[in-house]
Amino acid sequence: MQTLASAFLRQLDPERAHALAILALRAGLGGSDTAPDDPRLAVPLFGRVAKNPIGLGAGFDKNAVALKAMSRLGFGFIETGTVTPRPQPGNPRPRLFRLPEDGAVINRMGFNNAGMATYAARLAAFRPRPVPVGANIGINKDGADPERDYPALLAAVAPHADYVVINVSSPNTPGLRDLQGEARLATILAALPATRPPLFVKLAPDLAAAALEAATDVAIAAGLTGIIVTNTTISRPPGLRSLHAKEAGGLSGAPLAPLAREALRIVARRAAGRLTLIASGGIATGADVLERLRLGATAVQVYTAMIYAGPALIPRLKRELLVALDAAKLADVPAAIGMDL
Repeated sequence: MQTLASAFLRQLDPERAHALAILALRAGLGGSDTAPDDPRLAVPLFGRVAKNPIGLGAGFDKNAVALKAMSRLGFGFIETGTVTPRPQPGNPRPRLFRLPEDGAVINRMGFNNAGMATYAARLAAFRPRPVPVGANIGINKDGADPERDYPALLAAVAPHADYVVINVSSPNTPGLRDLQGEARLATILAALPATRPPLFVKLAPDLAAAALEAATDVAIAAGLTGIIVTNTTISRPPGLRSLHAKEAGGLSGAPLAPLAREALRIVARRAAGRLTLIASGGIATGADVLERLRLGATAVQVYTAMIYAGPALIPRLKRELLVALDAAKLADVPAAIGMDL
């Protein structure tokens, strides 16, 4: 049924299909992964023990409307958002494009969301949290003051989230990526309250090695828990075949994988175990998951692969990860973390 539903949704406009998928999940039509996870997949994360290292990336459930449904699909953790202080409609449509020939997606959504008040209320209502839940926070396109807005957003979600992500790397809000610069990022992080849940910053894959290292140093100095590596890319790797390949926006999926892997390698070497790293970008198989773990990630996030494969992706990834662990003669997920550094 999931295969048939996914095939039907792929015939629709991507954004309409995504909205229908969220409605279907809320209605309980996404099924559930009721099999207990193999203990070898468990990993300490966000002050809890995640039952597996596979999380849902931000952007899929921007407004935290499908938390109950998503928590039944077998994820180890779930990230919602990005949310901004005030509601905003985002960029004009069309703004979401499938690149099926490339296993990719391009989006220029522009932080469309219902705003912090609505979002925080939904997070607060989701109790108990059967899996760790993260809140991804960003700034409005107009009238933003990052040193004011990020602390206010953090304060609003802190009581209701297991971790929070400072998004300074989306390519679809003008000027946002400039906040990744060493001096500005340090100023923003210094404005955040000292008492907070585990806190991460999300970086772009397009930063030069020196900039990635500088941002890592800032995160360590500010006492952050970790870094999410990486967001989407504004580059267009050679060999893209889709007619939509030249659309503006952030590219995710398989073509992002080489950039994301290299960024993870740079950040992990610089962090040297002082940060928790979550890998994202082009992860679609259990072998991909193990590769990122070996490069220094404690966990991974998927998004584009979920769009193409649907909820069946998660149990498949867990089965494949166990096979990959056995093939590498590794006892469990923690044994793999950072072994290739």
